Amino acid sequence: MNMFLIDNEVMIRLGSFTFVFIVMALWEKVAPRRALNASKIARWVNNLSITFLNSVVLKFVLPVTALGAALMARKEGYGVLNIIDIPSLPGGFIAIIALDLTIYFQHRLFHQVPLLWRLHRMHHTDMDIDVTTGARFHPIEILFSMLIKMVAILLIGAPFWSVLAFEVLLNATSMFNHSNIFMNDDIDRVVRLLIVTPDMHRLHHSVIIQETNSNYGFNLSWWDRLFNTYKDQPARGHNAMTIGLANYRDSKYLTLPWMLVTPFLARER
Repeated sequence: MNMFLIDNEVMIRLGSFTFVFIVMALWEKVAPRRALNASKIARWVNNLSITFLNSVVLKFVLPVTALGAALMARKEGYGVLNIIDIPSLPGGFIAIIALDLTIYFQHRLFHQVPLLWRLHRMHHTDMDIDVTTGARFHPIEILFSMLIKMVAILLIGAPFWSVLAFEVLLNATSMFNHSNIFMNDDIDRVVRLLIVTPDMHRLHHSVIIQETNSNYGFNLSWWDRLFNTYKDQPARGHNAMTIGLANYRDSKYLTLPWMLVTPFLARER
């Protein structure tokens, strides 16, 4: 099984990304949650451009990625799961949960440490939130995130299949919970018991700082409740809330050149 996954890893990831992106984009078109403020075409061109740039940067800067770290952990016997020799299937599910917890704490760290916030705030300068926002991260943040993820994989001893599954899930749920889609309130309440919904994560993109510093989860919704960072609804409601950062209201911050220089600007929020 591992050989099949290794040989087809690119197609699995690209195929799942494309499928989820198309589904969310169509859902946004048919049943949008909010009216958009900025030009959708301009935002999509720039957000997707930085997504492509991040893929290129990762490929050329890091010789090994998350999946390579999983193969190394297995070969060298690194990590808790390899040391205590848990079978691949239950170990893989444990690894997925542990990696999701790692991403939760990483996200909190990028909000609370000023230097890391400089990198992450580019994600929050988007003045609308839709499926493309889910992949709108600064290349330096992407590199830091990958290094953190690789260290976690080596410490956990995550099986290859679980790392691939986690990467696919993380991409899919990020696009899902950033999507500008309407979900019935009753359905949302049930779904967010397990995974982060668009309404739950949209609050995290509020211009109100107390709301920005909440709902850090990307995939599983448990962590925010467990660690007391959960907020149920935005104070102004989903339709009236302002998306983005107070000091980045100029449309120039939606363009690729300004997105890339955002970490180096003096202004904070």
